[in-house]
Amino acid sequence: MKISIGNWTLNQKLAALVGVLGFIALFAGNPYQGSTATIDTRELGVLVQKEIDHISPFELADWIIQGKSDFRLLDVRTSEEYAAYHIPTAENVSLSQLSEYPIQRNEKIILYSDGGIHTAQAWFLLKAGKYRGVYILLGGLEEWKDAVLFPFLAENAGPDEKAAFEKMKEVSRFFGGTPQTGSSQGKISPQVSMPQLDMPSPAAVPGTAKKKKKEGC
Repeated sequence: MKISIGNWTLNQKLAALVGVLGFIALFAGNPYQGSTATIDTRELGVLVQKEIDHISPFELADWIIQGKSDFRLLDVRTSEEYAAYHIPTAENVSLSQLSEYPIQRNEKIILYSDGGIHTAQAWFLLKAGKYRGVYILLGGLEEWKDAVLFPFLAENAGPDEKAAFEKMKEVSRFFGGTPQTGSSQGKISPQVSMPQLDMPSPAAVPGTAKKKKKEGC
């Protein structure tokens, strides 16, 4: 029977990766050359199953708008893809550079790519290296585009959907996006240019500006 992983969800890919790399680690050693690590595949499996290690695009957008600085956002795509568009505040690092990248084991680290296996690989490598606060952007860059940059409201949307859309319109515009409306039967990915990275201050989004806590308090 032929198995295609192209249609697997990120959680399915992560679960498979935990199993395969955990098995390989028993014989090939730690994925970080020149160091040692203990890989608890059961613990990683629980994280995958319960989605404890996921951050939604809405949460990330809110953190960026608030100007939070207690996390590192890592884009593990190619430098060309990163240059074409990346989420504001993101740092570009390839998988081959990840083990040497200047991040601390006590930092909150959020990973994303286009939503494919590279994010899962980066997550596993950091977990194997005892980086505790490692999270994945749920749905990757594609979900960021759909949920944050180009939120969609169908013509037959209900009151609750319309109210939520009104809030998302402000968030979308903050990031240079374009809210979409139209028939639910004809929803098409917006064929528009990706927005520029220059963003207004947090005060430009009503109800989202908050005072930053002083470091060390």
